[in-house]
Amino acid sequence: MTRAPRGKAYGVRSAPYVFLVPAALLFLLFFALPIGYAVHLSLRRTEVKGLGLGKGAREETWAGLSNYADALSDSELLHGALRILGYGAIVVPVMLGLALLFALLLDTDRLRLRGFSRLAIFLPYAIPGVVAALMWGFLYLPDVSPFLYALDAAGLPRPDLLDGGPLYLSLANIAVWGGTGFNMIVIYTSLRAIPAEIFEAARMDGCSQLQIALRIKIPMVAPSLILTFFFSIIATLQVFSEPTTLKPLTNSLSTTWSPLMKVYQDAFVNNDIHAAAAQAVIIAVATLTLSFGFLKAANSRTKQGDPR
Repeated sequence: MTRAPRGKAYGVRSAPYVFLVPAALLFLLFFALPIGYAVHLSLRRTEVKGLGLGKGAREETWAGLSNYADALSDSELLHGALRILGYGAIVVPVMLGLALLFALLLDTDRLRLRGFSRLAIFLPYAIPGVVAALMWGFLYLPDVSPFLYALDAAGLPRPDLLDGGPLYLSLANIAVWGGTGFNMIVIYTSLRAIPAEIFEAARMDGCSQLQIALRIKIPMVAPSLILTFFFSIIATLQVFSEPTTLKPLTNSLSTTWSPLMKVYQDAFVNNDIHAAAAQAVIIAVATLTLSFGFLKAANSRTKQGDPR
């Protein structure tokens, strides 16, 4: 048995690392370095001398954890987080429930126009979030909304969809309308990967379509449900474009309605980039903590359910 030359063997062993270099560089440039710079900014502050005019009037100094202490005691940031929790309590279960329902319906054998239905459900996801928010915003406005005009014509009271409790439903509707299609595709792909022999055996045992869906399909796509839930939680914590786009249409949305709006307000309106960096790091840590905590709980539950 002949051995490969030493140089060739070394090249074979190093080939995977060479292929990883582009991905590692992209990760370093567009993920690791921005996070590191945000942490650096969050640990410093700008001190103003005198009137703040002239060269050397503003000096960047070490602040330690004072920016984090100020952020954690900021009532506006806390209220924004509570609003996001209420918003997410509506968006996540409704969106994933509809995605699962549509995926199960598309997976049935008797469905007609499956390709058109799949495209029609997925199409809203292809529309940019700002465009979708503008479109729904004009549909919510009392003076231009055809839906509210129809309620007027029918003599029915028309609700103010951009104020109070309905505002949460209006914002959640935009997210559900835009995100259901993506989650549906993920779940539907998992359903199509299930061997057809399993369903045939279930039908031979006398199982109905509902029983197959509840006892076979849903348990087998549980990893996809966990994945879509994971993505939905991250997207909910980072909501920004929808309330920002709707803000000019109503006085009920403040400039700090969501945590990311608070970060934007402090960074680019109040010109306090250091406080904004601390808030952004806190949001990132909270997102990672919730995400990994949920994944760990889901993995532990999956291991408990595995047969031994």
